[in-house]
Amino acid sequence: MDDEQGPDPGNAQWTSMLNAYATTAPSERRAELHRTGDALRRIVHRLHGSRAGAEELAAVADQLEALADQVDNLTAGTMYEGFGESPLGGGDPHAFFDHSPMLGRANPMAPPIELWAEDTVMHGRATFGDAYEGPPGCVHGGFVAAAFDEVLGSAQSLGGRPGMTGRLTVSYRSPTPLRQELRFAGRVVEVSGRKTFTHGTVHADDRLCAEAEGLFIAIDFEKMMELRKERERRFE
Repeated sequence: MDDEQGPDPGNAQWTSMLNAYATTAPSERRAELHRTGDALRRIVHRLHGSRAGAEELAAVADQLEALADQVDNLTAGTMYEGFGESPLGGGDPHAFFDHSPMLGRANPMAPPIELWAEDTVMHGRATFGDAYEGPPGCVHGGFVAAAFDEVLGSAQSLGGRPGMTGRLTVSYRSPTPLRQELRFAGRVVEVSGRKTFTHGTVHADDRLCAEAEGLFIAIDFEKMMELRKERERRFE
């Protein structure tokens, strides 16, 4: 391929940002966002498939609706700070990491996945609860793919040319279990011009559950700013 270059295994800025997020104590506000996200995750997973009776569910629904009304008043007209793609976020990365749909402690939709970089490899671990079920007792394949998109999206930043997903191919090797710690690993295999090629795996203990190949296309920082402005126009 033309304009070929090898990956930079020491993308110090990205590794520093990720490690700082993992090791630095959160601010008081962020700590409360984490508590809120954790509590909402508990509700989602406890209610999923609950055998509670109609009266019990009605009482819970009344409380949740009242809480939703209260939160509506807190959040009307507001939007979280930061970018929607961590490698291109720049500045303080906490906003993205906290709100990411796969990493975010403050996002009740997230498992969440914990990430850390070691040399040329991006590692991750996560436990998926019952709300992520596809086949009985197993993680839905769509969530496995979303997890790979996040892990490889972070891994590609180690190549020095962060970008957005151009293609993601997942090969499912064996069922991916719920309620068991999963271990992810992703690495850059080639950088060519604006393209970064990655490979990743996910294991349950020593069993390979799936592997993935991702292609990421570098995007200008100015384009990310345009996307952010468009987001603000749409949701203001």
